[in-house]
Amino acid sequence: MTALLPGIQSAQSIRELAAAGVINSPLPFVAGQVQPASLDLRLGARAWRVRASFLPGQGSAVARRLGDLALHEIDLTRGAVLETGCVYIAEIAETLALPEGLSASANPKSSTGRLDVFTRVITDGAREFDAVEEGYAGALFAEISPRTFPVLVRTGSRLSQIRFRTGESRLSDAELLLLQERETIVASAGASIQGGVAVSVDLAGFTAGSGQTLIGYRAKRYTGLVDVDRVNAYAVRDFWEPLDADGRGQLILDPGQFYILASKESVHVPPDYAAEMVPFDPLVGEFRVHYAGFFDPGFGHAGAGGAGARAVLEVRSHDVPFLIEDGQIVGRLIFERMAQRPETLYGAEAGSNYQAQGLKLSKHFMAPG
Repeated sequence: MTALLPGIQSAQSIRELAAAGVINSPLPFVAGQVQPASLDLRLGARAWRVRASFLPGQGSAVARRLGDLALHEIDLTRGAVLETGCVYIAEIAETLALPEGLSASANPKSSTGRLDVFTRVITDGAREFDAVEEGYAGALFAEISPRTFPVLVRTGSRLSQIRFRTGESRLSDAELLLLQERETIVASAGASIQGGVAVSVDLAGFTAGSGQTLIGYRAKRYTGLVDVDRVNAYAVRDFWEPLDADGRGQLILDPGQFYILASKESVHVPPDYAAEMVPFDPLVGEFRVHYAGFFDPGFGHAGAGGAGARAVLEVRSHDVPFLIEDGQIVGRLIFERMAQRPETLYGAEAGSNYQAQGLKLSKHFMAPG
């Protein structure tokens, strides 16, 4: 394996890491599993329903905590329904043997976040969710908690993705300002840059396939289940309530409800960078935006068919109703340098479901007609 350059490791480096035994799996990677700047993680053979979410803590193994908290074991090889309001811990097929200097971070896949399936990766000895310290060698586990829809999963289902990082790769605000001037990473006059690039919500409306002007979707309760491996399989009306634009540019978020909205700005991730949405900013209000935060190199990039890609926002209010308005800042994008430009950019080949998107539900739902 060649020496790793500083930054986020690209698809070609991920394949080298696998060949060198840094990433291990019982089966070869499947088509589309290696993304331009991340690797999709597959569920393994077993999961456990647990009484509570947990972090194992330094020196403690996940298996030990499962002995205290597991209610029952689930065979994922036959497929299993994960119920809303429950917490599960599932084995991940991939294991890691990271060398010193190489760390990793995980996040739900975009499709997972848009289903309101709360997913986090944990390791033995973990003191943080979704963070894998440099030098870690061992198993990975996924904490899974469906919030709105019950979901059907199985061995091989891909709910999370992981990035590998060498050294310090995050751009400072001064560097972001230069990148914004050079590349227009967020299409906004006078973009706010402070701890990242500000992203606001579009409540003016988008024209749907039916001719309606919508500001978003609100998830229905007590729906059927969603098979996470089926694409373009479910009617929108069975799971979602369209929210019509009424000209006021406002929306009151109801506590406990889940919304799909979109950013007012188009987002552009140049080929030599990757981005991530900060999932919660207490300065912008009592709600959480964006569970699934990775943006691959080439997202919204004109050269990869993505000019004008909005950021879809997965929004859930906290304990009180909260009024948001058109153009209100709801989150921030941080950008990181790639260690090398990926061989293939996001959207350049088939399989990129959200390139050039506007207001878009997850890939599981049929396009409104």
